[in-house]
Amino acid sequence: MNIICHIDHTLLKQTATWQQIQQLCKEAIQQKTASVCIPPSYVKKASEFVNGQIAICTVIGFPNGYHTTEVKVFETENAIKNGANEIDMVINLGWVNDGLFDLVEQEIKAVKKACRNHILKVIVETCYLTNEQKQILCKIVSHSGADYIKTSTGFGNGGATVEDIKLFSENISNNVKIKAAGGIKSVSDAEEFLNMGVERLGSSSLLSMITQK
Repeated sequence: MNIICHIDHTLLKQTATWQQIQQLCKEAIQQKTASVCIPPSYVKKASEFVNGQIAICTVIGFPNGYHTTEVKVFETENAIKNGANEIDMVINLGWVNDGLFDLVEQEIKAVKKACRNHILKVIVETCYLTNEQKQILCKIVSHSGADYIKTSTGFGNGGATVEDIKLFSENISNNVKIKAAGGIKSVSDAEEFLNMGVERLGSSSLLSMITQK
């Protein structure tokens, strides 16, 4: 099984330096990962550095998701202008807890419109949700035009689980793919997720686990 082509090779630490981002990009290009996932402030420089050799993914409303919709839309437009190919946005979890699912869906649609023809992944941060909320969000993401539903930021109190991937698979429409992120601790975890139908794996350490075996 080729795991590497499913990895969004990730560095989102607050302290990330340009030297570290460069190294991440070099590794991703060499090993042919799906993308690099990096902070918005490095997108323009990284896009110029990789010169089309690897997809650039960045994060919007990250990691807490409580930015206004207008800010998320601007962030998205700015990231695309700077060379981002893929956008991973965080939903507003306060709205979810308030039952304002119509606003959640409107926001996702607004960000997708700002993405134009670029890939949008919607981070729902499963560790903070009930199963009922997860099921509702699967339907919302399916209706929104987004390309992926993503489990986690990696900054919450939990990451991707087998149970959540199973729930996603049972509740999303055929046009939505799944990205598992946060807490992928082993190659066997990655293989299990892929066997369950996951298309992308967000990880800062999985590539090194594979290449150093």
